[in-house]
Amino acid sequence: MMRTLRRILIIVAVIVVVFPYSWVVISSIKSQAALSDPSRLIFRPTLVNWEAVIDGGILGSAATSIVVGVVTVVIALLAGTLAAYSISKWRTGGDQTRFTVLLSEMMPPAVLVIPLFYLALNAGVRDTLAAVIPAHLTFVVPVVTWFMIGFFDAVPDELEEQARVDGYGRVQAFFKVVLPQVYPGLGAAAIFAFILSWNDLFYALILAGGNTRTLPVAIASFNTFRGVELGTMSAAILISVVPVVIASFFVQRRLIQGLSGGGVKG
Repeated sequence: MMRTLRRILIIVAVIVVVFPYSWVVISSIKSQAALSDPSRLIFRPTLVNWEAVIDGGILGSAATSIVVGVVTVVIALLAGTLAAYSISKWRTGGDQTRFTVLLSEMMPPAVLVIPLFYLALNAGVRDTLAAVIPAHLTFVVPVVTWFMIGFFDAVPDELEEQARVDGYGRVQAFFKVVLPQVYPGLGAAAIFAFILSWNDLFYALILAGGNTRTLPVAIASFNTFRGVELGTMSAAILISVVPVVIASFFVQRRLIQGLSGGGVKG
């Protein structure tokens, strides 16, 4: 009985997860006439939506999002990891610092976008990636820092102390002993940070320009005054899923270990 119930629950869960993607795939290969009737399951597949999306420059927007995401992740990992190590091992700022790290996450983006826009305008970087990346760092760095604090907390202080006894300096002990213990956390934090940056629409919509628009902005452009261009939007959504799936595939092992808190080697 329990086995049957478990199988039913698994089947229901799979349907719930797969159905939206299946619907998007079907919508991307439907003609405009077929899309006018959502319940229509028998139709002649067409690639006209994909051709329209690719010709419209969606791949360029995807490349822009990848550049923004990668640069954001690299900077966030560098800053967030060092900050997390300082907070965890040096108790920088006291215990309350652990919670104040996430204060920026509680702030509505609309509060930050005005000063960020003003700074970008005065610095002459409006409509460039140099305006979007710092904006993304405002919400990615705190998350990475918070994420990594837990992994550094899981590393015994004795490991670093033993390394210091063996002749390592503090910097050498960090890079050769402590940091390798939190590699799974770095992998998990990297993919999570990339997804946060990849999915941002608000900052990119205001700070990026026509030549530097990111993929979420390009997808949103299919919601026009004539209505939602469902076919082309579905094709663009599928394109937006690909980099996240690829990134998840490459860091899958570290991501699972990281989320399970397996930062310390036995």
